Amino acid sequence: MNKLIQLPASVFRLVLIVLPMLLYAGYLGLIAADRFVSDSVVSVRQDNGSASEVPGAAMLLAGFGSPSHTDTLYLREYMHSQNLILKLEDRLSLRAHFAAAGADYPFKLSAHASTEDFVSYFRDRVEVIYDDRASLLHLRVQGFAPAFSQQLNQAILDASEQFVNEASHRIARERLRFADGELERAGQRLKSARADLLAFQNKHQLLDPMLAAQASGVLSNELEASRSRLEAELNGLLGFLNEGAYQVKALRGQIAALNQQIRAEQSRATTGGKQGARLNQLALEFQGLELQASFAGDAYKLALGAVENARIDATRKIKSLVVVEPPSLPETAEYPRVIYNLATLFAVCVLLYAVVRLVVATIREHMD
Repeated sequence: MNKLIQLPASVFRLVLIVLPMLLYAGYLGLIAADRFVSDSVVSVRQDNGSASEVPGAAMLLAGFGSPSHTDTLYLREYMHSQNLILKLEDRLSLRAHFAAAGADYPFKLSAHASTEDFVSYFRDRVEVIYDDRASLLHLRVQGFAPAFSQQLNQAILDASEQFVNEASHRIARERLRFADGELERAGQRLKSARADLLAFQNKHQLLDPMLAAQASGVLSNELEASRSRLEAELNGLLGFLNEGAYQVKALRGQIAALNQQIRAEQSRATTGGKQGARLNQLALEFQGLELQASFAGDAYKLALGAVENARIDATRKIKSLVVVEPPSLPETAEYPRVIYNLATLFAVCVLLYAVVRLVVATIREHMD
């Protein structure tokens, strides 16, 4: 311990500053593999046009709306998902590329790395930065070759676009299946309501009891008007003829026939007749059946429109991956940052040297 304390300052400088700097500089110059970074910027946009809101052909002309915050976060997680990583491995042989870093073991993927280690390594090399203000994803992909980093970046974007489209289409297909079921049920209700209406008409032999009741009322009014005219004519004849006159008897017979006809029409409309039911009651029942059929028809139209809208949503692009900046082809290696790393190591070494010198000086002072 005493020998270590008595060492000159030049030895401490050599061990704590010069030697680490030389070793790290040798690593950077001889061993470290250049890593190139390909950048891209994307966002998930949802179509403004909704099949349930925009009618007809105008829906097909609707533009893109604001970025989808939730979908962008889903996409960020998907870009680091094991499923995507394994797909890219089959397509681009990622293991072979990341294992071809020579002797740069700190940044080299082991040829015998497990799936978990491979996924962790991929996530360290593929950086996904989320801009919450603009709902943008900044994708930074590292590779040991410029063309490979750009190719990997583009492959991630292609898979991401497929993920966004498939997710929106899957929801649209579920809506379509639900709408088809509702259409079938609405069709059955409409068919049943129309069958009930037809059975009612056949049973009572009336096309429209409401029109029959109105016709009966019109006929009763006309009969009462005719009776009033005959009664007025009869009163005029009684002024100069007796009850036994032929004209008086004829008018009284006509008035009696009109009274009988009026009572028959009133009885048919209110107390029932040969049909076994009153016209006013039949009219109310018919009106209820007609309303049910009309409601079922309206429901069928709505269900049919919903099916058509869902079918359009299932085939068109509801959400799209908007590439704000396509994958770049790097010309110079971004990593390792030689000057930055050397400056950082030098600062740490100097700080460590100062601490050691302070400790040694303190010990020497107490020994003296």
